[in-house]
Amino acid sequence: MSFDAQFKSDKTLTFVLYVLYIAAIFSAGILAVVALIINYVKRSDVKGTIFESHFGWQIRTVWLYLLWNILGGVPLFVFLFTTNDIPQPLEGTDLAFTSIGLVIWIAVVVIAWIWIIYRAIKGLIVLNDNKAIS
Repeated sequence: MSFDAQFKSDKTLTFVLYVLYIAAIFSAGILAVVALIINYVKRSDVKGTIFESHFGWQIRTVWLYLLWNILGGVPLFVFLFTTNDIPQPLEGTDLAFTSIGLVIWIAVVVIAWIWIIYRAIKGLIVLNDNKAIS
């Protein structure tokens, strides 16, 4: 395959992976798993090209997104499973404590969604300019 054909093929694949990461928000993350697997499988094929930086960017984005979602779920988990330890007079506040955890988790998830879309759009813009992403 000629250099130009390989470049176009790698650019198309990288573009498709960015789109999959954006679409993953609406597929409960399933498309992100598919894209992540493709990133790892094809990573060696793009070594030494501008696309290597994009693959690394995409892989880091997924793992950081997952980390933020896990960390965001901690308050929800804590509030859900520790409200039984509240003294008797405050029992009516179980729902309030659980709600606080839920609100924190939803806020973190929404911010993570915005962040992953930002990273994908930034990657697409840099990719469109045929540049490596830093």
